[in-house]
Amino acid sequence: MLDRRERQQHKLEYQRQLTNQLVTAVIVLDQSLVIQYANPSAEALLIKSLDKLHGKHFNEIFTKEPIGIHRLQQLIESGQEFTDNEVLFQLYDNYAITVELTASSIDVNQEPHVLLECKQIDQQKQISNETFQQQQWESARDLIRGLAHEIKNPLGGLRGAAQLLNREITPEQQEYTAMIIEQADRLTNLVDRLLGPNQLPKFSVQSVHQVIEKVYQLVSLGSEHNIEIVRDYDPSIPDIEFDQDKILQAILNIVNNAVQALKGQGKITLKTRVASNQTINGKRIKLCVKVSIVDNGPGIPEQIQDTLFYPMVSGRSDGTGIGLSISQTLVHQHQGKLSCSSRPGQTEFTILLPINEASLA
Repeated sequence: MLDRRERQQHKLEYQRQLTNQLVTAVIVLDQSLVIQYANPSAEALLIKSLDKLHGKHFNEIFTKEPIGIHRLQQLIESGQEFTDNEVLFQLYDNYAITVELTASSIDVNQEPHVLLECKQIDQQKQISNETFQQQQWESARDLIRGLAHEIKNPLGGLRGAAQLLNREITPEQQEYTAMIIEQADRLTNLVDRLLGPNQLPKFSVQSVHQVIEKVYQLVSLGSEHNIEIVRDYDPSIPDIEFDQDKILQAILNIVNNAVQALKGQGKITLKTRVASNQTINGKRIKLCVKVSIVDNGPGIPEQIQDTLFYPMVSGRSDGTGIGLSISQTLVHQHQGKLSCSSRPGQTEFTILLPINEASLA
């Protein structure tokens, strides 16, 4: 039989080991909100060891304050716990994570402490947002297709009537019918662009880097600007099946938007990698080519990020909002996925294209 002291030590050893095995990140703060303990999951989440975390004020390890100090101080005084579903941990300039955070009051050595339990939710949030955006995009696309056909039919009749009328009137009056025909053609062209590409892709096995190189040449030589374009390719990526013209257009639309957002000054990175175990349109894809277009511009306004790929949605006053919608359609035709994450200083568009297992043989 174990005596009382041995039982207590046995209990503490179990508690220590269980805390260290938790997937949830656990952080303990004292009354001054100084870190006293962090389990291994917290070390991994914050990319710092306990030795580097211990003794530091909680907000000192972030570039931006994630939680108001007054809330944590109120927790110590009142003991009233709280939970935030989305807390942004900005660990350094180009790295941030989103967590679900629960803060509660505990006693350690008869002194009040704060227990923080953090669970990273970036992946779940991304999948949820992408599923929602895909559903919204498909609904908007179907609605636009229906409206487009309803608009094109009377436009055709209007143009035909103007052509017939043009034969019966004087040359002076034909100026007006010519205007009607011109505007009818302009609206028809706009509707066709809203509908997006209507031709099926012509697949052939080739290197995605050849397409990106063409985009690089077009953007580098096509205009005068002080934008640095960096190419970061993974040479191990195998050739895959895709339509060169369509993927070129999809990437070019995104790069042109980045150029315009940078207003002649900044950096664009064209990067390729192999991504494994990706979810595309609800399906788990074993291997994909990942093409990233990253710029260090001002970022996309938060209010349009959820509807960014809808037709007629643009962050610029002079934008048509059609380019990204077309890119989305072109990538979708390849059973791929186009997504975007943006904050001031970094906007990243990501194209995922499935790798056929035959390409790896």
